[in-house]
Amino acid sequence: MQPPATVLEIAQLLLRAGHESWFVGGAVRDALLGHANLDWDIATAATPQQVQKLFRRTVPVGIDFGTVGVLDKDGVMHEVTTFRRDVQTDGRHAVVEFGASFEEDLARRDFTINAIAYSPNSREIFDPFHGRKDLADRLVRAVGVAADRMREDRLRALRAMRFAARFGFAIESETWAAITESAPHLGRLSMERVQQEIEKTMQQVERPGDAFRLWRNSGAFAVVAPPLAEISDVALATLDLLPRARDASAEQTQHTVNRLTALVLDVEPAAARDLLRGLRFSNERVHWVGDLLERWHALAAEIRESVGGESWSDGAMRRWVAAIGRTRVDAFFTVLDARFAAEDGDSGPIRRGGVRALRDRAGLIALRDPLETGDLSIDGGDLMKAGIKAGPQLGSTLRALLEWVLDDPARNTNDQLLARASELAGAQHS
Repeated sequence: MQPPATVLEIAQLLLRAGHESWFVGGAVRDALLGHANLDWDIATAATPQQVQKLFRRTVPVGIDFGTVGVLDKDGVMHEVTTFRRDVQTDGRHAVVEFGASFEEDLARRDFTINAIAYSPNSREIFDPFHGRKDLADRLVRAVGVAADRMREDRLRALRAMRFAARFGFAIESETWAAITESAPHLGRLSMERVQQEIEKTMQQVERPGDAFRLWRNSGAFAVVAPPLAEISDVALATLDLLPRARDASAEQTQHTVNRLTALVLDVEPAAARDLLRGLRFSNERVHWVGDLLERWHALAAEIRESVGGESWSDGAMRRWVAAIGRTRVDAFFTVLDARFAAEDGDSGPIRRGGVRALRDRAGLIALRDPLETGDLSIDGGDLMKAGIKAGPQLGSTLRALLEWVLDDPARNTNDQLLARASELAGAQHS
């Protein structure tokens, strides 16, 4: 096990100052599993005030709970948390006191696989709850009495299901029983914490459907997201066929949005918007997913019937792309491809090939062809100069011209559009 040199320096400075200190948590767990993890956290006997005095650059990220962020020489923050014990919990917040032993500190942690410590000095592993055995046995097990751990913090139920899906582990039977018993109380959690857990599951888990199947089966969805209480196995399989984000770039973030869309794909758009707002997703995320769902519910059945059947006309394709919106075309067909694959299993490669051909064609149309009134070579000002009055007639004429151009983009010239507008105006007055 080799923690980064920068975080080793922080731990060793604490030790030289006489404060017992250990590496703890996810980084130790992931190192034992052979996974990379840059977030090395330190547990220490030093109080938050002592940590702040010892290091020049600190951030009081959770000082009431004993956590101080210490910036290393590269400006990367590492959490340093004082040994603590819980003195009061309500399933949502905890009141802690300092001065606990390190063994007491580990005993308040959620799962045995997260209660393994590594000494920056002796390089020994301290594992009083046999977390390494549970790693070897591929088990998520609560520390101590599972029901007590869930009552202390209801979010642990959701975390357990994420860890199980992320690592391909089973959940130990008493821990699972405590999760299902805890499910009716998940409404005590702030919806921001639930939303963050959904986001982490989308971002960290290769097969998020496995995690959300546990949410469904435990009763968690029925409490925190009722429209998903009976989410289908097909919807969950769709999630698993969509790639997860590998970094925070815009392109990769879209992978998470696609997965979120797939999660609510069978929910009516208005109900999905309400659900996502209730879970405190950003307005931008709510609008994007809600708008894509509207297109899905309006067009997916028609497209489904077309794939593998008769070839579709260029005009029909342009109308689909115009209705979806050029900025959403790739997301729409990416989710469509995954959904068809989930529905068909191994029996539908021909239909999937048709979807991918359709996506390629739609992408080309989105880049090349006029699809919105703003793409027309004339605008409202040109029409008014041609004698069409401002008002409803102007808008209806532009929309009619767009419909005409969708059949043949070669018509998108000033002369042809003005001539067509004149014909439309004459027809209205005849």
